[in-house]
Amino acid sequence: MFLLVCGRLFVTLRIFLQLMTDVALHKVKFVTLGCKLNFSESATIGQQLLERGIATTAKDDEEPDICVVNTCSVTSLADRKCRQSIRNLIRRYPDALVVVTGCYAQLQGKTIAEIPGVDIVLGNEQKGEVVDYIERWLSDKHNALVVTPHKDIRHFSPSCECGDRTRYFLKVQDGCDYYCSYCTIPLARGRSRSGTIASLVEQAQDVAQRGGKEIVITGVNIGDFGKNTGEDFLDLLKALDTVEGIERYRISSIEPDLLTDEIIDWSATSHAFMPHFHIPLQCGNDEVLRLMRRHYTRDLFASKVERIHQVMPHAFIGVDVMVGTRGETPEYFDDSLQFIASLGVQHLHVFPYSERPGTQALRIPYIVPKAERDARVSRMMELSDRQQRQFIERFLGSERPVLFEQPPHGNKVMHGFTDNYIRVNAPYRAELVNTVTTVTLGSIINNDLSVDI
Repeated sequence: MFLLVCGRLFVTLRIFLQLMTDVALHKVKFVTLGCKLNFSESATIGQQLLERGIATTAKDDEEPDICVVNTCSVTSLADRKCRQSIRNLIRRYPDALVVVTGCYAQLQGKTIAEIPGVDIVLGNEQKGEVVDYIERWLSDKHNALVVTPHKDIRHFSPSCECGDRTRYFLKVQDGCDYYCSYCTIPLARGRSRSGTIASLVEQAQDVAQRGGKEIVITGVNIGDFGKNTGEDFLDLLKALDTVEGIERYRISSIEPDLLTDEIIDWSATSHAFMPHFHIPLQCGNDEVLRLMRRHYTRDLFASKVERIHQVMPHAFIGVDVMVGTRGETPEYFDDSLQFIASLGVQHLHVFPYSERPGTQALRIPYIVPKAERDARVSRMMELSDRQQRQFIERFLGSERPVLFEQPPHGNKVMHGFTDNYIRVNAPYRAELVNTVTTVTLGSIINNDLSVDI
């Protein structure tokens, strides 16, 4: 621990000396699209650049010398947003170095490299080397396109940062060995691989040393943790639970067939793991799940939700739902909607099916028109809003612990989350930021709770 603290002091001193002596420091602007894992990785790249004297722009209108776009490719809409973000940055900052990495870069690297103004394109295997490529470009101005084929992606790049947020995001796993019929993530992220328990515990200890109170465990398929290390996810959770100073952990998302009863039961007794689960379902109809090539039935999913309700009746359960996938007839959708309504979950992350080139879903004959997909999204979202409000109403007038987060600059309202993931808004008080404070839950405003503290 002494060496860790000394190392941080050395890095801080080096940055300070650079700030004092370098009058032409470079500034970097990040655009991060997609998942929490991407956010964690972008924050880590930002920290690595800071340690080499390159600071992230503090304001939106601050002129950057470097732009880094960390892309997503989970849907065709995500692809379009990536292209728009890249072109907007090039138009806005024509003299800046533009670096593109992430899943869209992995899948469409050559296409991105052909956009005038893009200087460096790196696949997911190279994401951990972004800083090195930037330094080389600043030295020799040579463009680069480096994308490792997905079958050869093997490296695990560690990541644990909070960026400008209060909660930290700890990457424990990357890649996916599941090949769902609609999904390109295995092609973008490669095979499942993980860090070691020892290395991840060390990162959590570092967070505690920095004053962090909450860590969100992230990855592509975190329940698959340890396939390359001979360890397992439950052992990781138990090890993290022993780290002094970390008051809260959250499991970002875990597949239902990998969420064992042992994990659920242990989480109910943990002192630091919150009563909060996010479980991807995708569809509540077994025939559609089969077409999707998912690894479970709806009965298995229901059994996991029931188990959570039994041991943690106050837990918040979020669920991913995809609507309008090929093969989802009106009857199958209605069946799915009724099943999901019967589960008693609190929030639905709903998104319409998107055609992805090269996926097996394109062979399924029944196609849901876009207007019908949009209508199904609306019906699912109405269900989600009702169920989330009912859950919040259960706790009105009760006391719950809330970790308050730093609001945007100048904002007079701060927010935080209860242990069971109810969002709470309160008047800003600087001394309460990054502290767990017990509050009485008050009135509901737009599915958030407003409290006086």
